[in-house]
Amino acid sequence: MNDGTAGAEVVSLYETHRKVYPREVTGRFARLRTLAAFALLGIFYGLPWVQWSGRQAVLFDLPARKFHLFGLTLWPQDFLYLSWLLILAALTLFFVTAVAGRVWCGYACPQTVWTEAFLALERFVEGDRPQRLKLDRKPWTTEWVLRKSAKQFLWIGFAALTGFSFVAFFTPARELAGSVLSLQLGGWETFWILFYGFATYGNAGFLREQVCKYMCPYARFQSAMFDHDTLTVSYDPGRGEPRGARKRGIDPKAAGLGDCVDCTICVQVCPTGIDIRKGLQYECIDCAACVDACDDVMARVGYRPGLIRYATERELAGQKTRYFRPRVLVYGGLLLVLGIGFVISLTLRQPIGLDIIRDRNALYRVLPDGSVENVYSLRILNKDDQAHRYVIEAQPAGVFQVDAEPVEVSAGEVRAVPARLRVAPGDLARAPRDLVIAVRAADDPGLAAGHGTRFFAPELDDDAHEDEHD
Repeated sequence: MNDGTAGAEVVSLYETHRKVYPREVTGRFARLRTLAAFALLGIFYGLPWVQWSGRQAVLFDLPARKFHLFGLTLWPQDFLYLSWLLILAALTLFFVTAVAGRVWCGYACPQTVWTEAFLALERFVEGDRPQRLKLDRKPWTTEWVLRKSAKQFLWIGFAALTGFSFVAFFTPARELAGSVLSLQLGGWETFWILFYGFATYGNAGFLREQVCKYMCPYARFQSAMFDHDTLTVSYDPGRGEPRGARKRGIDPKAAGLGDCVDCTICVQVCPTGIDIRKGLQYECIDCAACVDACDDVMARVGYRPGLIRYATERELAGQKTRYFRPRVLVYGGLLLVLGIGFVISLTLRQPIGLDIIRDRNALYRVLPDGSVENVYSLRILNKDDQAHRYVIEAQPAGVFQVDAEPVEVSAGEVRAVPARLRVAPGDLARAPRDLVIAVRAADDPGLAAGHGTRFFAPELDDDAHEDEHD
């Protein structure tokens, strides 16, 4: 019985991945990308070795639950600042995307930066695009094995250095280096060096543009932040079409051609392998490699540059670009307000925390001499890098007698301290209902914190009950 499937052609719904061989390009945007890559990689690999006041300048000390950022030390209680910083980072990304598209992806994204580094190592060993294409088409030869082995050796070494540098932000770099050299590396350090190194090797060495095209969520939702006034790398079809080859010196208008000579070099230099002449595509990372390549071709054939350039849809349509538009103003305004608030809050931040809990068993106690006493439990957090001796005070001064000894609190320690406040019988009439309990470092009067609370006494008790009924 023939079911009609005999001889039917099998059609695959999935396109086979074709390896991209980006061609090396020179130009002003290529120099800018190289400068950005050197700066960012220099910060990543060099920062763990920078010392500050006898310790590592940037260290996320998870066992001690504190983060050192040069002269600033943050504790788990400062989680607000991390959330604040993440919000600022998201708003910055939204603002930059609304103004200049995926320029972040082209110049500062870790995937792009490390891919450029791995590509540079590949070019160093295997040559530029034509040499790499030729080498991959060859059968296994001595040259093939030597070049491929040398490339893998450099890739693995660079990936291992990347994993080491990542862990060095959590374990002091000098201590970590000593452990590696003495082969006494801890279990979790070993795991994360290998894991992060393998992730770098796989993403930047093999997956490359596939991360940007298929795995990165930013590529999928970026269109929600684009509009007709967003600056992106664009091909000018009004000037370039119809495209086609021509002899040097010929007038393209006389030949019925545009300025595009159809050399496809813009495609060859693209790290994601797209043809920018097909219009705006989500795979484009705005790296401007095609801009440098096309400008070089235009200079050689005697045409003016800018056939491919940073432009907006309105500009390509012959209209005026609106740079100051609602979404840009909203993103920019929020970014400015939150940024200023973050800096001010961080500047005014006191490295001390204070919580006050009243004794719930009794609102007050009347002592034999007629004095009235309230009992509190203070929780003092020392967020400084050194221990301090704290003195407990009550404000306004002169009314309350504080029965609490000065307490020593180590760096990062939370100390619970009982405190008793008494008011003499003659001072009950003028004792305020609301007061502030404060702690002050004996060695640094400027290091202080206060917290408001209430004091209850017999003649104030009726008022307290009235407030409860209200």
